[in-house]
Amino acid sequence: MSASTIKLHVSHTYRAPPAVVYDAWLNPEIARRFLFATDDGHVIRAEIDPHVGGRFLVVDRRPTGDAFHQGVFLELKRPRHMAFSFSVEDHDHNCDRVEIDIEPLGGGSRLTLTHEMCAEWAEHEEKTRQGWAHVIEGLARELEQQQLKATG
Repeated sequence: MSASTIKLHVSHTYRAPPAVVYDAWLNPEIARRFLFATDDGHVIRAEIDPHVGGRFLVVDRRPTGDAFHQGVFLELKRPRHMAFSFSVEDHDHNCDRVEIDIEPLGGGSRLTLTHEMCAEWAEHEEKTRQGWAHVIEGLARELEQQQLKATG
């Protein structure tokens, strides 16, 4: 990591195996329910082209206007690792890179997300960390609902 970037980390433990957690990120129908969705908005568009060089676009309609989250997949190693470039339309984070690592943990898994961002965006670090924490907690709720449907 160069001096001009900062890295933030968030992690979460899931009761689902790594492949289920990994696949949820790449399935538009599942991802639209947790990826970049805010409590006061709703995802109106989720496009995911899950291959290296493929793009994603998630649009969350919020009271303050539509938020566009986009990027390009740089690495996809199912079910343990993915990396992608990341930008939000309002802020052109040219050097943002997000890595997701998923490790098996008993019958479940632990996801660690690392976001490397330009140091000039340091004032947004805590808000970005909170945003990712919201995303991975939303994924936990989504996976729990899927488990309930499967067993119910």
